[in-house]
Amino acid sequence: MELSVVVPTLNGRDRLAASLDSLAAHASDAEVVVVNGPSADGTTGMVRDRDDVDVLVEISARNVNVARNAGIEVADGDVVAMLGYDHLIEADWQTTVRDAVSTGADVVTGPLRRTVKGGATSAEAERRNIADRSVTYLNGRNVAFRADVLEDLDGFDEYLETGGSRDASHRLGGMNVEVVWRPEMGVRRQEPTAADGGREARDWGWKYRALAYRLTKNYGPRPTVVRRTLSHAASDARRTLTEVVRGEATPSGWVGNGRDVVGGMATGASDGIVARAKDRSDTRNPNGLTARADRAVAKYDWRE
Repeated sequence: MELSVVVPTLNGRDRLAASLDSLAAHASDAEVVVVNGPSADGTTGMVRDRDDVDVLVEISARNVNVARNAGIEVADGDVVAMLGYDHLIEADWQTTVRDAVSTGADVVTGPLRRTVKGGATSAEAERRNIADRSVTYLNGRNVAFRADVLEDLDGFDEYLETGGSRDASHRLGGMNVEVVWRPEMGVRRQEPTAADGGREARDWGWKYRALAYRLTKNYGPRPTVVRRTLSHAASDARRTLTEVVRGEATPSGWVGNGRDVVGGMATGASDGIVARAKDRSDTRNPNGLTARADRAVAKYDWRE
């Protein structure tokens, strides 16, 4: 089995360097593809100075799903993994991927751990039954696909600025492809620093635009879709209202976020209906890997 690891990155030079160090330590025989968005922190120079990166692809889009597809385009492995630039693979990561694929897994994913006092957190597999399918959600920052399955999936949906991995999970369920969860396939998250710009504020409009889009695109405008979308919105509204009561947010901000949520849902549902009409196959990906061939603005390929 030949393994390629695609690492999309944007303005995260130091954490990317640590992630690449972890690959060099625990997956030194894997092909490493870094896809760099329009970073302004010296990422390109850092990557070009290393001898453990096989391909560097430069793109102009600030969209992780475009970056993922740009990496898939150049990856040569018969198994292609996605790794977050801000995550470190653990010692058993590559062995777990190889074992899972060799025993028949088409897609394998694992936990995203976060260091806390006294140890590290670790999530369990998230599974849902939606309409007529069973969905196991993959972690887009820690997942490996057989290359032929990734080709059938047509990569990630580039319409989405967020939620691309969850959309892929729905589409894999529609294709009757099982996502296998392996707790041993762990990666550990590095916390953002001031140099990285810290944590970004939640974009409520895009969160609900993405949610409505992927549910409508994959399942159609059925009552289940409306119910799930409104349930998410009600839960977030209650939680953020609690922040207002505690003085951590303002009432005007809460109302403004509500407007963003409603607008995002309307736009996402409309665009999801259009996307569903454009691709009526099980793939449901009119904005996927084969939709364009102009993602890269520069490519440095050091493979022999």
